[in-house]
Amino acid sequence: MDASHGGGPQLAFEALSGAGVETRLRGRRRPTVRPAVLPEGAPYRLFEHDAVEWLRTLPDASLDLLVTDPPYESLEKHRAIGTTTRLKHSKASSNDWFRIFPNARFPELLGEAYRVLARDRHFYLFSDAETMFVVKPLAEAAGFKFWKPLVWDKARIGMGYHYRSRYEFILFFEKGKRRLTDLSIPDIISHPRVHGGYPSEKPAALSEVLIRQSTARGEIVADPFMGSGSAGVAALSLGRRFIGTDISRTALELSIERLRSALP
Repeated sequence: MDASHGGGPQLAFEALSGAGVETRLRGRRRPTVRPAVLPEGAPYRLFEHDAVEWLRTLPDASLDLLVTDPPYESLEKHRAIGTTTRLKHSKASSNDWFRIFPNARFPELLGEAYRVLARDRHFYLFSDAETMFVVKPLAEAAGFKFWKPLVWDKARIGMGYHYRSRYEFILFFEKGKRRLTDLSIPDIISHPRVHGGYPSEKPAALSEVLIRQSTARGEIVADPFMGSGSAGVAALSLGRRFIGTDISRTALELSIERLRSALP
């Protein structure tokens, strides 16, 4: 998760055999045949840029899977009443690391997500209960079919004043029609939350389940709110390729380090 909703530097870090090279981000034409968003031989490519603006630079139907975790607006409510550990100012704090992605920007995000996904592909978006009711109708208006919310069981409870939370939703959308790899996987996926990592970091093992279910080897996984790059680590570990962005320079540097280490 990161908060990519402002202007920000337009930088790209291209990974060719693990070597990062800084380049300028440029818009691309939208060809009639499926274009390449990664240079030949590159396992991944990382950017420092606003999520929506970055998606706008990508060609139509150029990605095979989107897995992402926007820093949704409802986080501010939890901060205000002190029901999230991310209220603190520290390296575990979203106050220090995140700029919230406002609900008003979801229509443009979801519209671009639909455009850049190839036909017969999936889209997973992490969400809390409140944000789910905002995102679902907007994603359907953009053209996605909504299948169901998956439940990530974090194995341990978090903070709160009422029923303390130990889950998060993963909204499962589809463009066209694609069969899941393994129909025996349940809609509740249990993996312990990450402690002491990047704020709101998702376990790479959790992303591996989604990526394995919805892609084949060599296909391109994208995350426009990549945070510390856990989805990219999962993608590379499964023989997929990865492209992602984050508005935070700190997140980008962590992602570069993690993805270089994840290469065989």
